[in-house]
Amino acid sequence: MQTQIKICGLKDEASIDAAAKAGATHIGLVHFEKGPRHVALDQAAALRMRAPAGVKVVLLLVNAEPGFTAKAIEVVKPDIVQFHGSETHQYLRVLKSAVDIEIWKAFGVKDAATLKDADQYEGAADLILFDAPAQALPGGTGTRFDWSLLNQHKHKLPWGLAGGLNPHNVGEALRQTRAILVDTSSGVESAPGIKDMDKIAAFCQAVRNHDNS
Repeated sequence: MQTQIKICGLKDEASIDAAAKAGATHIGLVHFEKGPRHVALDQAAALRMRAPAGVKVVLLLVNAEPGFTAKAIEVVKPDIVQFHGSETHQYLRVLKSAVDIEIWKAFGVKDAATLKDADQYEGAADLILFDAPAQALPGGTGTRFDWSLLNQHKHKLPWGLAGGLNPHNVGEALRQTRAILVDTSSGVESAPGIKDMDKIAAFCQAVRNHDNS
């Protein structure tokens, strides 16, 4: 089975085209005003329409209020909403029962206890995205965590890997973790929030090289 590839933090049509051409299965649009990859909802809606058929669009929200979350889903019409804050499993379970949309929850992995916390989201999320611990921003920091922690845990949910992935280390990350999905943002940028088309292509190619090895 081919590894799924998410290129996150896209802000313009050119980067969406580049990600799709390179073979990304998912593109991420970030609505978080404090971050360098923020897009307003109307801009996200326009970019969502640029994504070709077969490429899923993920809208990233951070600690959004329920009313705003509903508005964002209505305006952008994403395939998936990724929650990247301190959203509880109780909240996401209620949301999941109310909307017909796939829900992902990101977790900053500090230690094995984090992975046990993620198990609480069974029935509340469709996929857990294991990321580096949050710093000043909740994601896109270019740092990684100890991947070996994932191999010591019996996962209750499908999961993907994020945090410091780039064209040079994603193959090794996949060999170590056997993740079904990899997610990169800063790892394919020339500066915070500025995507590098060559790096996007190289990242996707590195994943496919792993898949075909």
